[in-house]
Amino acid sequence: MEKMVKLFVGGFPLEMTELELVQMVALYGEVSTIKIVRDKKTKICKGYAFIEVTDYQGAKQIIEALNGTTLAGRQLTISIKEDEPEGVKPPVYMKIRRPDEPVRAKRPRRV
Repeated sequence: MEKMVKLFVGGFPLEMTELELVQMVALYGEVSTIKIVRDKKTKICKGYAFIEVTDYQGAKQIIEALNGTTLAGRQLTISIKEDEPEGVKPPVYMKIRRPDEPVRAKRPRRV
């Protein structure tokens, strides 16, 4: 069984619904899941989404057909989202204090 392929979709009209987006993309590949990214407080669309399709061939067809097209005056950007390897976290950079270095007090936060 082939692995699902996650696509990044950006540049679509902000008022577009999940159903409308799926209907547009489903003409070229089988959609498994969709997630339109919205602001947590206002619930307003941020203008991009992630769509999972069932196979790589469908993902390529979607990109070839829709990437760069104009929809309601906005240009669509569609690309394959590469997954980060599991268990690998980005490095955390910290200043390491030498044993003889004094500890500096932090300034209070401005409100």
